[in-house]
Amino acid sequence: METTLAITGRNKLKGTVVNVVPGIVTAEVEIDIGNNSTITGVITKSSLEELQIEPGEELTALIKATSVMFIK
Repeated sequence: METTLAITGRNKLKGTVVNVVPGIVTAEVEIDIGNNSTITGVITKSSLEELQIEPGEELTALIKATSVMFIK
């Protein structure tokens, strides 16, 4: 049985997983979002294992602004 989730976040970027770096507690997941751009996020290691994220898979990054970032 597949569950459909309703999400209120609007900043969604679809891409392909290009790199996964598991650590002891967290993991870095990098996705290629096109136009020579990638985005890297940090998730818990248990989330990585539960979602079974691997390079080559399609993912959507949902960005929730909780901090200030700078672009130069």
